[in-house]
Amino acid sequence: MKVGIGYDVHALTENRKLIIGGVIIPYEKGLQGHSDADVLIHAIMDSLLGAMGKGDIGKLFPDTDNRYKDADSRVLLRKVYELMRENKFTVGNIDAVIIAQKPKISPFIDEMKDNIANDLETDISNINIKATTSERLGFEGRGEGIAAQCISLLETKEN
Repeated sequence: MKVGIGYDVHALTENRKLIIGGVIIPYEKGLQGHSDADVLIHAIMDSLLGAMGKGDIGKLFPDTDNRYKDADSRVLLRKVYELMRENKFTVGNIDAVIIAQKPKISPFIDEMKDNIANDLETDISNINIKATTSERLGFEGRGEGIAAQCISLLETKEN
């Protein structure tokens, strides 16, 4: 078994869609970033790469590479999954938290879990996503950005 941790943060900005966990969430602002800035999927990818000892998403998908400009993070997550398969890993479980004062995230969590479970070809029971506010403290509390944290357990495939 291997464990990895991931963290990501993006600033909220005008004129962008808010995409978290592959779900478009109706809100007046979106997340700023080179790709679609899906803070949850970025934290998950970093945790998976960390568990495999394969660096981070900045190394694998650098923001200096125009191939990843406005990239769909779910496509990138599937590339991380291909790397997992090549290295004979499967998901044991993933536990993630999204930190945002607004908008309310909980109505979208089931769809996020479904997206991630599908992309990683694992049972949805292996994916847990929570949402919390920061009680109006810090950049999240002021509505300046959204953060996500994740821990993943990978298991070695027995073949």
